[in-house]
Amino acid sequence: MAAPCRTAAGWMRAALGIWRSSRGSAAVARGSCAVLPIRRCHGRDSALDHFLGVAKPSYSPDHPAPAVAVHRDKQALLLAHPPDMPENSRVLRVVILGAPNAGKSTLSNQLLGRKVFPVSKKVHTTRCQALGVLTEEETQVVILDTPGLISLNKQKRHNLEPSLLKDPWKSMEDADLVLVLVDVSDKWTRGQLNPQVLKCLSQFPQVPSVLVMNKVDCLKPKSVLLELTAALTEGVVGGKELQVKQARPASKNQKAPTESDLEPLRGPQRLGWPHFQEIFMLSALKQEDVETLKQYLLAQAQPGPWEFHSEVLTSQTPQEICANIIREKLLEHLPQEVPYSVHQEMIMWEEDPSGKLVILQNLLVSKESHLRMLIGQNGQVVSRLAQEASEDLENVFLRDVQLRLSVKLLR
Repeated sequence: MAAPCRTAAGWMRAALGIWRSSRGSAAVARGSCAVLPIRRCHGRDSALDHFLGVAKPSYSPDHPAPAVAVHRDKQALLLAHPPDMPENSRVLRVVILGAPNAGKSTLSNQLLGRKVFPVSKKVHTTRCQALGVLTEEETQVVILDTPGLISLNKQKRHNLEPSLLKDPWKSMEDADLVLVLVDVSDKWTRGQLNPQVLKCLSQFPQVPSVLVMNKVDCLKPKSVLLELTAALTEGVVGGKELQVKQARPASKNQKAPTESDLEPLRGPQRLGWPHFQEIFMLSALKQEDVETLKQYLLAQAQPGPWEFHSEVLTSQTPQEICANIIREKLLEHLPQEVPYSVHQEMIMWEEDPSGKLVILQNLLVSKESHLRMLIGQNGQVVSRLAQEASEDLENVFLRDVQLRLSVKLLR
């Protein structure tokens, strides 16, 4: 597999690339991959190198993320504790924006090194703004994981929380940098930026922005990625024009893009943002690519005081993390609107003599059909929910967790 990738990368670089015109613009070849203005941080290869098939050193985290405190009071004290920052401290506040279900929480978790935000294939998994804190050496990056941007009409139509409408906009007021995440595997939405994202960027043009094209490993043929880049950036990156030039005809072994591949890129509604400073292409599920983006964020931090103690990983309480992870499992394993109608009730949260965290939570539903669906045959569904949630919580708290879920009918 490695050899064909190297061959493809060599052909791409030999046939195409970036040319500088007399105006200083960047020309990008059509029909293949080209090297875009992606910054290389601390000598690491860019995320695009993975896309081109260039081998990179294996990832090994040097700074394991701290565990989250299991008691609400201890977490509150840690959040209120003065930051233990060095004299040459640096800080960066990052907002991650994107359409619902673009992969924002997955990316946040990968950047932090621990799963503290819920992730699901269903939309609106993140219901309110939450902070994640990445601290390495003298640098602290505060990550604001926001709900997917939605319109007022959609919020009213689906009776969603007002926080889904307000939090992303509020986050931008204090941001030093915004990451705009686009899922390029969705052929129906990838050809233009989400209208609400564009509206937010236009209202805060003073905040530097970076385009993160997610799930590029799912995109075939790769020539479509070049078309998407031109559309999402309006042909301008880092203040320089991208000029798309025709490459040599595809070889017999190279599959040309089909009409269905290019269909979402056509039409009068193709809108982008011409003020992106950088572009990153990655799969949020592959830590090597995310590490490149992480190093870029650490390099963008400016001198300034930290906001949190180095042992803080998130602003959420342990109970909020638990409730969100259980809701994630409900969204994954229950169909359609059912998980959105389940109410959670915390009954027990305590440590046993061995240090194991014991949690008991009630899941309340209003319909008997939902009750049977949630319990499953011989209790298989609710047991699976508890097992999967326990495993995630053990990763968050770094201790054994016994989670018991009880399903009850609301009277």
